[in-house]
Amino acid sequence: MNLVRNLFSKKMFIFNLVLIGVIFGFSLAFLSFSCAIPQSKKTAQAQETDSRIQIPQSSLAVAEALQSSFRSVADKVLPWVVEVKTVSVQRQQQIPFNGPWEFFFNPRNRNPNEGQEREYRSQGLGSGIIVRKVKNIYYVLTNNHVVGEATEISVTAYNGRDYTAVLVGKDERKDLAMISFETNDIHPVAELGDSDEVRVGDWSIAVGNPLGQMFSVTMGIVSAVGRTGGPAGNINDFIQTDASINQGNSGGPLVNIHGDVIGINTWIASNNSGGGSIGLGFAIPINNAKRSIEEFINKGEISYGWLGVQLLDPDREMLQALGLEGRQGAFISQMFLDSPAEKGGIRPGDFVTHVNGREIRGMNALTLMVGDMKVGERAKFTVVRNGNVQEFEVRIDARNDSTVTDAKKLWPGVYAVSLSDAIRSRYEIDKAVEGVFSAQVINNTPAATIGLRDGDIITSVNGEAVRDLQSFYRVLREKAGSELYFSVLRDGSKLESLKFKR
Repeated sequence: MNLVRNLFSKKMFIFNLVLIGVIFGFSLAFLSFSCAIPQSKKTAQAQETDSRIQIPQSSLAVAEALQSSFRSVADKVLPWVVEVKTVSVQRQQQIPFNGPWEFFFNPRNRNPNEGQEREYRSQGLGSGIIVRKVKNIYYVLTNNHVVGEATEISVTAYNGRDYTAVLVGKDERKDLAMISFETNDIHPVAELGDSDEVRVGDWSIAVGNPLGQMFSVTMGIVSAVGRTGGPAGNINDFIQTDASINQGNSGGPLVNIHGDVIGINTWIASNNSGGGSIGLGFAIPINNAKRSIEEFINKGEISYGWLGVQLLDPDREMLQALGLEGRQGAFISQMFLDSPAEKGGIRPGDFVTHVNGREIRGMNALTLMVGDMKVGERAKFTVVRNGNVQEFEVRIDARNDSTVTDAKKLWPGVYAVSLSDAIRSRYEIDKAVEGVFSAQVINNTPAATIGLRDGDIITSVNGEAVRDLQSFYRVLREKAGSELYFSVLRDGSKLESLKFKR
């Protein structure tokens, strides 16, 4: 009875009413929240759709066209690029050592240098370009430093086949070499472009085998043209590119957007100890190699034209001292006696600005241009002499290593510089002293033979006083014919040199 009475009491009635209200409120809230979720998702999806960037079809068309161009270039170029693998063998004498007792108590009759030769094999890797096919022989252009002194050479073509190759010829001055392989397989031949038409900003595509990653293609632009200062005295005027070039790319092609070869990848500038690419790659312009290709195939070696001078790229101070401010060209500091230059009227102190009407932009450009001339060819040289422009016609001879290293014929044999304030201060030379400073006397030359020394102050040539660099070369040109002698100041004393007679 008590239980029934409690269930129907007033307090229980209120409790049940509150409980029903809570349940009803919770149900209503849950229903409202459930209905709101789809709407929120729709709103979020709409916002996401509205915020998504739509790429214009016109832009996509341009990008796809460019991508298609690069694909076409790769398809065209890769089949005539090869991987060049070399093996160089060196032998070294091994000194036998059979333990500590023999070290301390070596028999008297045992030659300490006696031993067996050991063979060391070093492998090299580079790239090459198939540039010519004659019957079933394929000729591959590469770098001289790729071939080096290799005793074994092989190539891997794009089709994956390996071929034994032989050396056709090489040229250290341009860092070029040619190898060949023989096969009945069909390989395409590269199309050579015109590197004279290359301009800064042009597309450039490098192909090769960097770090052994076969047949890689990288893309960039031509960063500069006419660069000089290549390694090992390389005389080329290089194309600079930011297309990635690494070890193994050497000898491979640099091509334009048409897939034509415009250069041979040769070296990189790098601050990394491993020689990694930092975006400064250099290629030999293909026009520098076209004549070499013909001579390699026809003669197996390269012949160079010879003018018979030694050149300098004068700095700003020297240009000012010679009255050549604002001019570009190559300065002739020395001349070989009986050379084409002397026979044609060119003399030390002349500043070459043009050859056959083409502007000369430094000593490397002149060296390259003369080197590419044929033996017997006549060339017109435009020079500045004593502030006047003159022209001389010179018949080019063949370059001969024994001749160009014969210092006895190098005239006059001294690098003279102005008595600048820095030199006067360093060597305590009075401001009243006039003349030129002997910066370097070349061994075995006429100047060295008559006793001129480094540090001498040349005050006269063949008895005529010289005040500065301009007058030094003028007097040398006008007075030093069949003989040569100097008056000098040395350690504060006036001296006369011996006389050199031709």
